Amino acid sequence: MDARLCFLLTFLLQQIAQAEGAHAGCVPGFQVKNYQLVYAGPFRKGHPLLRVEFDDCEGNKNVTFEVSDPNFQVDGDLNLVPHQDVEFCEPALLIHWLGTHADDMAQVDISGLPVQSANTLRNALGLGQKLPYRTKRSLLVPPMSVTENQRPPFPRIIGKFQVISPAKPMNQIFRLKGPGADQDPKGLFTIDIDTGDVSVSRSLDREIIDSYLLEVSTTDFSGNVIEGPAILVITVIDQNDNRPIFKESRYTGEVLEGSPTGTTVMTMMAFDADDPSTDNAVLRYNIIRQSPDKPSPNMFYIDAERGDIVTVISPTLLDRETLPTTTYELEIVAKDMAGSEVGLTGTATATITITDKNDHAPEFTHPLFEAHVHEGSRGVIVNLTVDDRDDPATGAWRAMYSIISGDPKQSFEIQTNPDNNEGMLSVVKPLDYETVELHTLLIRVENEDPLVPDVGYGPSSTATVRVTVEGINEGPVFFPDPLIVTRMENIPVGSFVASLNATDPDIREIQSIRYSVLRDPAGWLSVNPVRGTVNTSAALDRESPYVQANKYTALFIATDNGTPPATGTGTLIIHLEDYNDNAPFVVPSVAQVCEDANDLNVAIVGGRDKDLPPNAAPYKIELGKQPGLDKIWRVTRLNSTHSQIMLLQSLKKANYQLPLLITDSGVPPLSNSTEVKVQVCICTKTKRYCSSAHSHRTSLVVLLATLLLVPLCL
Repeated sequence: MDARLCFLLTFLLQQIAQAEGAHAGCVPGFQVKNYQLVYAGPFRKGHPLLRVEFDDCEGNKNVTFEVSDPNFQVDGDLNLVPHQDVEFCEPALLIHWLGTHADDMAQVDISGLPVQSANTLRNALGLGQKLPYRTKRSLLVPPMSVTENQRPPFPRIIGKFQVISPAKPMNQIFRLKGPGADQDPKGLFTIDIDTGDVSVSRSLDREIIDSYLLEVSTTDFSGNVIEGPAILVITVIDQNDNRPIFKESRYTGEVLEGSPTGTTVMTMMAFDADDPSTDNAVLRYNIIRQSPDKPSPNMFYIDAERGDIVTVISPTLLDRETLPTTTYELEIVAKDMAGSEVGLTGTATATITITDKNDHAPEFTHPLFEAHVHEGSRGVIVNLTVDDRDDPATGAWRAMYSIISGDPKQSFEIQTNPDNNEGMLSVVKPLDYETVELHTLLIRVENEDPLVPDVGYGPSSTATVRVTVEGINEGPVFFPDPLIVTRMENIPVGSFVASLNATDPDIREIQSIRYSVLRDPAGWLSVNPVRGTVNTSAALDRESPYVQANKYTALFIATDNGTPPATGTGTLIIHLEDYNDNAPFVVPSVAQVCEDANDLNVAIVGGRDKDLPPNAAPYKIELGKQPGLDKIWRVTRLNSTHSQIMLLQSLKKANYQLPLLITDSGVPPLSNSTEVKVQVCICTKTKRYCSSAHSHRTSLVVLLATLLLVPLCL
């Protein structure tokens, strides 16, 4: 075995043995069995006394202990800790651990413990604080009260405790505990330890604390309870020291014009921090000012108890359009003490808005509007103005216009200008002067919101609009547009192509039209300016880059002799038919075969033609006319477009120029003699090795001659 491997195995075995030895040497339990603890006063709750040394040989996870005195425990950090304050205990504590496979015990000896008195003995026996005279005495704790906001001097006696007993022991004293005494807020209340008199030490605020719950007891001088504890309730008596306060200084509300008398507008509500069970927090509301005070100084009333503001004015007078203003301001006073003269007050402002309802129909400012528009134009031709007395910020004012009659072809449209409420009448379909010279429209205006039931739309809510169409010199119009014709490519120059037809829409005037070429991309066409006949000025070529999808597009202009002259544009589309004017060609120009005639010795070639069927495929591909080629190569047709070239004899790795003849199917057919470079390669199962040298046209001839001479030499 390799020495390094032996060394590694030896090292691992030593480590395993050491680990097992270490584990085997661990004994679960207390590492120290006896502990000494000196008593130096009461053991305080949660204060560690000592730490035990313990190991369960498994990481001390989730170990638990039992202590002979239930007032003690061993925590997770192995510290001996009291559950509560302990003044007396046994001089020896036993700590027991019980594990899964073993258990153990340790002892804690406590020295310096005080001698237990009879009282502690009674505690140990479960007799508590019961003394022989307990049943003959009791602690009388009457409830007490103190008025808030008292002025000095302090302290002031507010009550007294009594012990009903034949005789009070000389060592009995009174004690007071709880929030306000020995807890925060500390020092508010004190007690005379001899007489039981309770005093308040400073002024109180009921709105901060309205009552205090304390404990009263009597003890001896050592602090041992004799009587109690008993509950003492001190109530703080309220004074009217808080004014009513509104949450906001200004409130807003609104009421619809014409609302019935007694309609609730809004509710005012104030809050008083004083005692709600007394008149100190009972509020009454009142309106002390209305601005403006027209048409009546008492347009509104407020419910004194609930704070509801309601309308007093009649619905007829509550008219937004006749009132001097649409907003009224009320000053509201809330007074506590149920509104008595000595009550404290708080004020707020209520702003009430008289909102609008649609009680006025819109009216046109004129019964007749007139407009003039040029034929063929679009856009706004006239603005229609209306009056409406309702609130401009509401749907009761915003106008909606509609065309009632006079627009059978829907040539007009009317929209509302949101800024001034005017109706903008527009032409959306061009008007024709020669067809209709005058249009008469009837327009109606309404509001977005419906009118109130007792108001309707009157005659002034409709108006007439007269639209006069003014004629202009319109340009000639081609028909049809576009004009589509079919012609054969390569027709003779000067051949007729099409006859353009443009008419002048201004039928009320006699005008002549002249034609001209606007756009002729290939420069193939000419037009007679008077008759509009289009002839070829050059040969039409379907294969030209200016022809897309067999279509050639040209633009022409027709111009009249009006003042000023007007023009129109027309389109001529010539669909070109194919003529067999392009010879086919072979693709690809390079082919590969293997030098071994019994291996992959076939190459595929195909034909291409710029012409369309039937002037293209099927193609005939054959060997050139050089003698002897058919001894080495064979061309066989595969389909209408492709043929295969087969090597008949083994050739050396080289490049050869193979002449081919390809013929299309046109009438008459066109042929093309071409050469394909054939690379004869050395082939394996995964790769071909071809010559990168240039091919020679004579190589096939030399090869043929060689093949013919070899049998003779033999």
